[in-house]
Amino acid sequence: MVGLPGVGKTTLAHALAQRWGCGVFDTDLLVAASVAMPSAQYLRQFGETHFRERELDALRTALVGDAVVATGAGIVTTAPARELITRECALWLDTDDRTLTDRVAAGDDRPLLGEDRAEGVRRLRREREAWYRESSRARVDATGTLDEVLDRILAATKELTS
Repeated sequence: MVGLPGVGKTTLAHALAQRWGCGVFDTDLLVAASVAMPSAQYLRQFGETHFRERELDALRTALVGDAVVATGAGIVTTAPARELITRECALWLDTDDRTLTDRVAAGDDRPLLGEDRAEGVRRLRREREAWYRESSRARVDATGTLDEVLDRILAATKELTS
């Protein structure tokens, strides 16, 4: 799941896990726990290559059992992560650039966006969109309330598993 402040990936993941009676993991939280610092701080201090290595380790950990796994939006930038993701029932949670920009403007530490968050959102979307399509089984509109987005996710997963 791609992260979305407001109707966040972690909130959605927990709601799905509760509905399905399974575990839940957030790769950003797993990275932070493994490096004993916030993910954004680790990314800034050690660089994107090292961060993506820790993120891949976190993804491998999260995929061991039955669980809902929330990932950061950049996880698709490495081939090994995409390979793992494509084996799963992965959904691309997407919304328009303006909504994404509004959601990340709330003060979250997002080192890869740069100073101009709107331009950062547009740039990262252009760079990653093909990987999102390649890695996910369905695109889900993540605009709206928690219940609206959750209903769309449940409908998409039902269609994929029917």
